[in-house]
Amino acid sequence: MTNYDVIIIGGGPGGYLAAERAGQAKLKTLCVEDRHLGGTCLNEGCIPTKTLLQSAKTYAHALHGEAYGVRVEKVSIDQSAVIDRKEKVVRTLVSGVGAALKASHVDVVNGRGVITGRSAEGVTVQVGEELYIGKNLIVATGSVNAQPPIPGLKEALDSGFALTNRELLSLRESPARLAVIGGGVIGLEMAAYYQLTGTAVTVVEMLDHIAGPNDPDLVKILHRNLEKDGMEFHLGTKVVAVKDGAVVCEKDGKTFDLPADKVLLAIGRKANSAGLGLENIGVELEKGAIVTDAHMKTNVPGVYAVGDVNGKFMLAHTAYREAEVAVNTILGKADTMRYEAIPSVLYTVPELSSVGLSEAEAKTKGYEVSVVKLPMQYSGRYVAENEGGDGICKLVFNAKRGTLLGAQVLANASSEFIIAAGIFIELELTVPEMREFVFPHPTVCEIFRDALAQYKGR
Repeated sequence: MTNYDVIIIGGGPGGYLAAERAGQAKLKTLCVEDRHLGGTCLNEGCIPTKTLLQSAKTYAHALHGEAYGVRVEKVSIDQSAVIDRKEKVVRTLVSGVGAALKASHVDVVNGRGVITGRSAEGVTVQVGEELYIGKNLIVATGSVNAQPPIPGLKEALDSGFALTNRELLSLRESPARLAVIGGGVIGLEMAAYYQLTGTAVTVVEMLDHIAGPNDPDLVKILHRNLEKDGMEFHLGTKVVAVKDGAVVCEKDGKTFDLPADKVLLAIGRKANSAGLGLENIGVELEKGAIVTDAHMKTNVPGVYAVGDVNGKFMLAHTAYREAEVAVNTILGKADTMRYEAIPSVLYTVPELSSVGLSEAEAKTKGYEVSVVKLPMQYSGRYVAENEGGDGICKLVFNAKRGTLLGAQVLANASSEFIIAAGIFIELELTVPEMREFVFPHPTVCEIFRDALAQYKGR
């Protein structure tokens, strides 16, 4: 039995960064991972998805280059080569995580960690036949795909007709027809890749809109763009069964078959808390997610939870920051997790990025709201790079104080500059203070400067 200052269960973004920070602080640290370092994000989520999307964008640019004065003949996409590149990118980054942990003197054990008990020495974690004791424990086991009780779905997943993002990201032959169950982040990003590369994609969504809680003003434009590219949607539609070669849908009391060669299950994710032995030490759960406070503490002293498993914001960058807060708390450093300005990005084409409150959320919270909506055509760089683009920037202000509450941007590369709005929100800067910042020209992010100039207050 080996003793550690910190044991981390899970080697995804929250887990490996917590391990790295703890190791750098000279804490004796163990990281337990049952699959691959990097977790879902690095191996079968964020990184591979964006790698595929970059290939799709490159293909689409060549295919439609005439609008920019570029003529290319016989453009094609090699799906197997795209997957080869994806796997190379993943291998490179996973090895980088391993090297960073080694450099931070972190012990890494491959296997499933199960909590068996707690004593005065700390929490006991069993991996295979080995037992480890940690003075502190950080649970960072992430999330798993939610699987609803749809008749025929389990059989379809077992046969390979239905896939999760994990399997779809490794397909070496693109399906001619792809049915996507779920119009949220995972469903739309994967749909965008396959639509851009020639697959006929149909998205089935129970809500009357796509893109979940994103601002409806931007979602309508995104929907229009995706339809223009050929993507089809069945909104307000429920999947009632999956059978060979089709998804059975129901809308307005009528059922119909949606033919498909492959089906993507993308209805969301749930906290990966089952089978960890949390009940053995009395960790409090709420709807399967570990309950944490602003310091990432659970109800059990010395036990923390970061990332998707606490169910707060299922985003890799949230897990990174939560990991730092947890380690700083262990070290006795004052640190608090804030969720008011967590950026969120839907990596479709165009990208939909947001931070802070939407207009509807701000009104629900009782703010007196002032809104500025500006076409992206105000940005010279955007016009130069987006022939016929119809993006939009929307800023939501606290009209009483003249501070920024939220920002939503529909434009390619918006993920790269939405953080600027997040900083404005975090610092609670007033409009005159924000106007003093100098944006480089020409850049797409200048849209914030132009939008701030339009603000008229109450």
